[in-house]
This record gives sequence, structure tokens and C-alpha cells, in this order.
Amino acid sequence: MATPAGFTVEVPDTDYWRRQIRCQDACPVGTDARGYVRAIARRDFREAYRIARGPNPLASICGRICGAPCEAACRRGAFDQPIAIRALKRFACERFGVESGVGHPAATVTEATLRGGAEYEDAAQEEIGLLLEFVRRGAFEKPTGPPIAVIGSGPAGLAAAHDLVLLGFQAVVYEMEPMPAGMLFLGIPEYRLPRELIRAEIDVLTALGVSFRLGVTVGKDVSLRELREQHSAIVIAVGAKRSRGLPIKNADVPGVIGGVEFLRSVALREPLPLGRRVIVIGGGNVAYDVARTVLRQESYDVAVTARRRPGVEHVHLCALESLEEMPADPLEIEEGESEGIQRHNSLGPHEILVDEGGAFAGVVFKKCLRVYDPQKRFSPVFDESALSSLEADTLLLSVGQQIRLDFVEPDRDGIRVTERGFVDCDPETGQSRTAPDIFVAGDCAYGPRLAIHAIASGKKAARGVYAFVSGNKVAPKLVEIHSVLGSYEREADYEKIPRVRVPTLGASERRASLSKPVELSLSEPDARQEASRCLDCGVNTIFDGEKCILCGGCVDVCPSSCLRLVPLEQVTGGGEVESLKRLSLGGQVSEEASAMLKDEDRCIRCGLCAERCPTGAVTMERFLFKEVWVGQAHTA
Repeated sequence: MATPAGFTVEVPDTDYWRRQIRCQDACPVGTDARGYVRAIARRDFREAYRIARGPNPLASICGRICGAPCEAACRRGAFDQPIAIRALKRFACERFGVESGVGHPAATVTEATLRGGAEYEDAAQEEIGLLLEFVRRGAFEKPTGPPIAVIGSGPAGLAAAHDLVLLGFQAVVYEMEPMPAGMLFLGIPEYRLPRELIRAEIDVLTALGVSFRLGVTVGKDVSLRELREQHSAIVIAVGAKRSRGLPIKNADVPGVIGGVEFLRSVALREPLPLGRRVIVIGGGNVAYDVARTVLRQESYDVAVTARRRPGVEHVHLCALESLEEMPADPLEIEEGESEGIQRHNSLGPHEILVDEGGAFAGVVFKKCLRVYDPQKRFSPVFDESALSSLEADTLLLSVGQQIRLDFVEPDRDGIRVTERGFVDCDPETGQSRTAPDIFVAGDCAYGPRLAIHAIASGKKAARGVYAFVSGNKVAPKLVEIHSVLGSYEREADYEKIPRVRVPTLGASERRASLSKPVELSLSEPDARQEASRCLDCGVNTIFDGEKCILCGGCVDVCPSSCLRLVPLEQVTGGGEVESLKRLSLGGQVSEEASAMLKDEDRCIRCGLCAERCPTGAVTMERFLFKEVWVGQAHTA
């Protein structure tokens, strides 16, 4: 970074190189998205699936619904648009994952992992290796270790159960609903996540040895105390399945329904009555799930009950935030509007109107002037005089979700619950600070986040359980690999290729059914073209000062102007930089000394600098990293 005093630089270390692979660094479970994207580009689809599935037990599901923090972090986005990473994950999973349709889903997963390539051995994490051990020991041998109870079968609970059986435990999942998968089944519309895909993922877990107890409500059918007596540890992974209400009058009158409860009713084929005019309050992805599901209700009633009724004519989505501030994915907003959702921004509910019979009749809104204060804290300010109203028959609330921990009695169970309603736990292991046999994961550990965050939390809890039960600490160890690339080539004009648009069904066609998907699969040509846009951020240009003759050829040929040759005395960056300067020059900094600086944000990894260098001072090297879990003697 250039400053009036010179250039502030950073000396590369392991953390530096790791941060350059932004997609992997941003993924809560550490998926090497760069790895599977580049594997798709070179048409090695099996390898791509192995890399995607390695650290993620629900890779196929994430290929459909992941919030994709990797895409948000993608370096390519600074040039034009980020790589369509989620769509490429789906592409790889559809060929070798549980949805590929080749044999039993569990056998499909293991078959896809049996043949490992050289890059996979460097880039993937340890779960696939453990999965292979199960296969080699013989047809999914059931684990025989101590029993562990997992309460809740959402993404956090499923991830915890998956890793627990790989660690040798008997994982028993208790789910209050009649089917497994929690909010994956009940809270995500079928048009986003096909039910057969969920079932296939569950089949893998069952084959590995996970047991499911469905229709069992902890606190009613079995107490937490009984579970603690029957199991060596408990993982509480219940989701935020209760909608938050509004702190205003008439918020509980007939016709006012929680958005989460509405989605659950649709998933269970127990439709709630809706009027012809519906208001949805909320600005996030769940609010759009609710609103877009409402639009599909007429066809749903016809299909399920064979009774035709007047369809929903108007769906208004009213958000506190401005369009730019809305937390919903921009694609959700765009697709929702194409389907007919009428969006209203910067409005907050002022009053709920009721009719003569006391039922919901509409909402009076006040203009929201500001949602967040200068410190980015939620602190809305309203103009109480700027009022507007919308008449409607039904109000669906999607203004937040609450966790249900009714089965926990803090005093009796010795489990401390925070003021925000979460179990007080160690964020690294999920272990309760006051009840060592209790672990938490997902929403009840930190509140509603993305599914991939819940998966990461479940995996951490599984390792925490292992440390508690076995007495051995399981710690992550970072393994890094640097390798010089003898030959380095890129696709022609890869830096000019525009992002491939993920295909979708037309708005009228997809509105006709709850199960018709919105996004469609990428074709192989499109997938390979999109994958070829990846800047391959694990590749780095390395400079050898001993060979450099300061000709400036690399600077001249760089198409993105990311290289600069500057006087060394203008370079600053703290004690480490100063020590390196003196070490390089025998203790003194000469006025004639120079430094080659590189702006990583601008570099497109084209390799022209290495090709141009007449002395071989510039080389292209690949950096890969992975986390492996190693057992250590437990220390207090």
C-alpha cells in the first residue's frame, strides 16, 4: 500500500499465503473451492467431487442452498464477477455425489473417493480418508464406541453425527419431527432443496451407522436427564424453529402467522389458510423463502387436496432496510420480483389493523430513516409522521427466529443459558462451560447463521465430544505444501471470460409448483468455461533477489500493473520488515538498494512475469494447505 511516507508491506508467512486463497479461507469448514473449481476446468470431475466432499458431509445439499461465503470472498469479484462456486459444486456433486443416481447413495459417495489423484492428496481434508477406512474394513461396519446423543437433525446435528461415527462413537439422533433433517426439510422450500436429495444424504449417514429416533420430543417423550444417563455425552443442535413476533398491539390476532411456522406447514403438507392479499414483513432470505412459497400456494392446494381455490393475488414484502441494506441475497430479490413479489423498502410496522371480527386486516407502516447507527449496530430511527398502510388478509412475520430450549432447566441441569438464550459454551469445542457432558452446535450456540456455519459448528462439537469422552485432545494441525511449477499455462483469454449465467426456469413455469427448481444445472461446457475464470489464487509469483538484475521486464509485461520496483528505503511495515531489510543487506540499508513489491489484489496469476524474466528470478509456485486433526494427550 502506497502512503506519503512510502510503501507499507507485509512479509509473507503461512497465514499470508493461506489468506491468498480467499475462497478456502472464507469457508467455515475449509473447503478448497479453488481446488474443485480448477479440477472442473481440467475435466477431472471425480477429483472435483472428492475435494468438495472431503471436509463437508453435506456437500450435495450445500451445492443447492449454501450461502457461499466463498463466492463473496472470491478475488475474481474485484475484477468483474466472482466465480459461480456454488453452481460448480452442484455440477461436481451431480456427477459423483449422492444425487448422481448410480447405486446406493452411500456406495456412490465411497466409490467416488476410492481413486485419489495427486492434487487431492494435498488439498482435501481427513474425513474422506476416514470414510475409506470404513469401506476397507467391510461394508460400512457399525461403530461400537460409547453412545452419544444428538438432539436435533438439522445441518449442525447431521454434521456432528457424521463425524461422531467416523470417530468411532454410536451417534443417536433425536428428532421431534416425523422426518430427519430439521430445518433443511421444514424451513427450506422444496424448489430450492429437493426432498429426494435430503433423503439420499440421510441414507449415507444411516449406512455409516447413525441411528435416528424420529418423533421424539426431548422434554416430553424423554427427559434430558434420562438422555444424560444413557449416553456418554449430549450434543444439543436444535435450530431456531420459532418465529419472533412484533412488540406491537394485535400482533397475535387471527391471520398473523410466523414465517417459519408457515414454511413448516407447507413442508408437512398441512397448509395454513391464506387470503388473496398477503404481507410478508422481513428483508432476509427467509422472508423471500416465505414470500416465494406463498406465490406457489394455489398449485399446492390443487395438487394435495384436489380442491381449487382462488389463488394469492398480491404478495407484498416490506423491509425495514433500504434495497442496498437488505440482507437477502441480490439474486433472491431479483428472482422474487420476476415472480411477482411487490417489494417495499424502508418501512417499519407501526400498527396492525383488525376488522370488525378481530381478525387481521392490514398494517400501518412508518418510514424508516435509518436502520444502523454509525457503529453498524442495529438502531432504527423512524419518522412517526410519515405513515402509509396496506390492506391484506394475511400477515407473515419473518423478522427473526428464536431457539427452543424448553427442555433445559438451567438450575436443575446445571447448564448456564445466556441472556440472549444461548447455551454458554466454549466457541471452539461447543462444550458447555458449566456442564462438561453437554455440547452445543448450530443456532443454539450462536444464533441463526448460514447452513455451512452450522455444519462447521457440528464438526467442532464432535471433536469436543471425542476429547471429553476419550481424555485425549483433538487439535487441528495446519499442513502446508509449496511446490515449484515447472510449466504453467492458463486458458486463452481467461481474464476476459464473463461469468456464465446459471440457468433458471422461467418465472411462470417455476411458480406453477412447489417442487419445480428455480436454478438448473450447468452444462459441461458452461461449467468448464466458468471454472476456467478462476484466478487459481493458490499459485504465487516468487522472486529470487539473488538472481534479479533489476531489468524491470516483469514490471513492463504485467497486464494488471501489480508489480513495482521501488527504492528499499521507501519500504516500511514494522519490525519484521526492518529486520528483513537489514538481514538482506548485511546490517545496513543502502540508498541504491531496491525492492520488488507485489499487489496481490491486482495479480491475476497469468505467469507472464516468470516467462519474461531472463534470469529465472521469477518462478510460479503452488501453495496448498489443509487442516489435519491429531490426537494429543489431554492437558488440563
